[in-house]
Amino acid sequence: MFDAKKLLDQFLGSQVPGLGGSVRDRAGEAMQTAKNNPMKTGAIAAALLGTKTGRSIAGNALAIGGLAAIAGLGYQAYKNYQAGQAPAAPSDAPSANNPVLLPPPVESGFGPASPAGSNEFVLVLIRAMIAAAKADGHIDDAERALIMDKVKAADVSGEAAAFIERELASPTDLDALVAAATTEEQRVELYTASRLTIEPDSRAERGYLDLLAGRLGLADQLVDHIEATVSSAKVTLSQ
Repeated sequence: MFDAKKLLDQFLGSQVPGLGGSVRDRAGEAMQTAKNNPMKTGAIAAALLGTKTGRSIAGNALAIGGLAAIAGLGYQAYKNYQAGQAPAAPSDAPSANNPVLLPPPVESGFGPASPAGSNEFVLVLIRAMIAAAKADGHIDDAERALIMDKVKAADVSGEAAAFIERELASPTDLDALVAAATTEEQRVELYTASRLTIEPDSRAERGYLDLLAGRLGLADQLVDHIEATVSSAKVTLSQ
């Protein structure tokens, strides 16, 4: 079995060669690298969404890693929801040079040290991201072939590439995705990963996310927090 966490990093672009220093420094350098060479940073996300306009990725994911980014966003949203806070407003969005997203605390139930960080569940997160990318039906046979060319150009090969190709070609099994999330933290992370992948700017995408939230049993207020937290952490590559 391939390393799912490494593949998730390649999905969200954290494997950027030559980046060092603080999280703040790495985020700034990574965003510049993303502008110059997007196929080496948000590699698979760019491949999945590259034919569409207006997409964005989480800048901090370039610095702290794919799983840590998803877990950190999910944890922040869940913590704010439990505290009874109002969802973040768009004006609260961080800039690319002032990242605030951090990995969640070890004891939080989110991230690498928890069930949500197992290799098996990280595979579920990747499946959820691919399912979200397919939600509006834009990935036909020709598009799938183009995506796989880009995936291979991004140094993804072997079992990992075969896994992506199978997921792209297979119908989404929403029952299996939902059943794999057995804790509240996993359910939050699964929705967070799906929302991070797409902007719900079509009826099909919005409908898919609403269906997913309902099937996961997430409270409306918690979904609002996840939506706001993900939106505030996203920055466009054109900035």
